[in-house]
Amino acid sequence: MIITVEDTPHFLWDLLWVREAWQLEPTGDDLPPRLVDATARETSRPAPLSDRGAWEAAWPDLWRGALEHAGLPRDHSIYDRLILGDLEPEEQRRLMRVARGPTWHDRFDDSAFDERREAWTGSHVRALIDRQRRPLKAEPERVCLEALIPAWRSGLTTIVEIPCDGSFTRVLGPHGLLVTASTRSDPSVYAEALAGFHEQ
Repeated sequence: MIITVEDTPHFLWDLLWVREAWQLEPTGDDLPPRLVDATARETSRPAPLSDRGAWEAAWPDLWRGALEHAGLPRDHSIYDRLILGDLEPEEQRRLMRVARGPTWHDRFDDSAFDERREAWTGSHVRALIDRQRRPLKAEPERVCLEALIPAWRSGLTTIVEIPCDGSFTRVLGPHGLLVTASTRSDPSVYAEALAGFHEQ
């Protein structure tokens, strides 16, 4: 059994951070909860008026596209072709788009990302590293193995964790499951989320 746990989905992080750091209030039916780490909130400021409307309007579509891509099985041969291949620039760009999926940068420049983003990322990565020091038997997938096996037998190959508070569990196509950090850290809630994939 091979399960990939993607707990550093950078393009989802970008969107979550932009929403929080710039006090965006996008509207939509199925938007994730706020970030667990309050750093982005504590240093937030209103988005520039010239950008706010466009950013808020685009956010839900970018989120849906990035989320859909996060649940797709990875084609590792793309990276081999990018690294080893003698490709034309246009083919390189096309393969990169296929590999990474939709991103904030597809619609906007880098003006939304400043030193606060780097500080938040550093803080979040340090927390992830600390979490990885736990014993193997304490890994959420080991703890919830009884719920994980039926989900895997039902096609689950990828678990995507977003650093959000509360519950926001979504099935991502035939092979992916999105959970929040809060869900994955609570064995009973995580087992329920895995069972939900199996029952779909």
